[in-house]
Amino acid sequence: MRLAHVACALTCLLLAACESPQRITSDAGGDGSVTGAADSGAVASEPLDGVVEGRTLTSPAGSAGDFVANVGDRVQFGFDRYDLSDEARLIVENQAIWLSRFPGVSVTVEGHADERGTREYNLALGERRANSVRDYMIALGIEPNRVRTVSYGKERPVDPASNEAAWTANRRAVTVVEGGTT
Repeated sequence: MRLAHVACALTCLLLAACESPQRITSDAGGDGSVTGAADSGAVASEPLDGVVEGRTLTSPAGSAGDFVANVGDRVQFGFDRYDLSDEARLIVENQAIWLSRFPGVSVTVEGHADERGTREYNLALGERRANSVRDYMIALGIEPNRVRTVSYGKERPVDPASNEAAWTANRRAVTVVEGGTT
């Protein structure tokens, strides 16, 4: 099964090489989410500092703030799911592009779940979510020793409410920059 995932990821990479290159833009929200993160055009060849898309950035290139502002640090998951949606794949692809530009940076992917279910179940689900992101990054060429995972299950909700909006927000994997420019 794992070999099938790797083969699928490699096929996607080959197909992506035939497409127009994607460009990281600064359409990120302050919560680390990204909307419209890529468009057709040339891949940026300069660090993502200074002025991007008419907006002045305050975080130095290669920093955690640069990562969140320009790429987005989180992907969302469906209820009881750990597979990456097309939108999630795009975010992880942009994260991999960013990590390729800053080879001295390592990340930790944190897996999270909503409050429903047992602590043990949600820790396992959070681990599968974090590993989905990690495995896709590795398939995209990021060295395995640069990507660590941890599961928090339901222990660290971004929204503590007990409703569908909160549960949706809490079903996530967050990529945290560990080493880089401070």
